[in-house]
Amino acid sequence: MTRFTVLIPARLASTRLPNKPLAALGDAPMVVRVAQRAMRSQAARTVVACDSDKIMQACAAHGVEAILTRDDHASGSDRLAEACTLLGLDGDDLVVNVQGDEPLIAPPLIDAVAALLDQHPEASMSTAGHAIDSVEDLRNPNVVKVVCDARGRALYFSRAPIPWWRDGFAEGVNALPQPAPLRHVGIYGYRAGFLRSFPTLAQAPIEQSEALEQLRAMWHGHQIAVHVTEHAPGPGVDTAQDLERVRQLF
Repeated sequence: MTRFTVLIPARLASTRLPNKPLAALGDAPMVVRVAQRAMRSQAARTVVACDSDKIMQACAAHGVEAILTRDDHASGSDRLAEACTLLGLDGDDLVVNVQGDEPLIAPPLIDAVAALLDQHPEASMSTAGHAIDSVEDLRNPNVVKVVCDARGRALYFSRAPIPWWRDGFAEGVNALPQPAPLRHVGIYGYRAGFLRSFPTLAQAPIEQSEALEQLRAMWHGHQIAVHVTEHAPGPGVDTAQDLERVRQLF
C-alpha cells in the first residue's frame, strides 16, 4: 500500500466567498468536511495547512489535525511547501493536495492519485482527469482539459478544447470527438522534495497565458502522471451559489 500524507490548504480570505473554509455544511465547517473525506482514504495522515487561528480552532473542535502557515503565501502550492517543512517530510515522501473547497471528494480518488507516483517513479507530480460528456464543458474555458501520452503522462493542460478535432471542429465546437477529451480534476500528488522546490521555479510563459500553475512544472521538464477516473468528482464550492447547492447534500 502506498504511504502518503494528505495536505489541505485553507485560506480564510477567499475573494469570491469570504471565510469559505468556515462555511457551515450541516454541523461542521467546510474545511472539516473535506478533512473528514480525506481521512476515509488510505492516507497515513491528514493535515489542514491554514493561515488563521479561526481555522485552527474549528479543526481542533472536530478532531482534525491542522498547522498554522504564513498568511502571505501567493498560492496554495507555496502554503503546502511550507507545510512540508513544518511537518519534516523527507524528499521522497508522498503528498496529496486536496483542495479545501472539495467537501465531496471521493476517498478512492485520493488513493489513486497517490498510487500513481509509485507507479511512475519518473513523475514529480500526479493528478486526475475524466471524460468530458458535454459540448458545453468542452467549450468552457473554466473547464481545464488535459491531453496524455500512451503511458498516461500529461502532454499539456489548456482551457481551450484540446485535442483540436481538425475536421469535426471546422464549423465550430459543436460535437464531442471520440475518444472524448479529458477534463482535468484539480487534485495533485507530489513528491515532498519537488513540492518544496516548486515555489522557487520561475513562472512559465504558458503558465501565465493559461493561468494554470501546473504548466510551470511541465515547462521546467517535470512529468505529471494522470489517473483517468470513470466518475466525475462531486461539485466543489467556488461561489455562494455553489455553497447553497452543496448544502442541500448535507
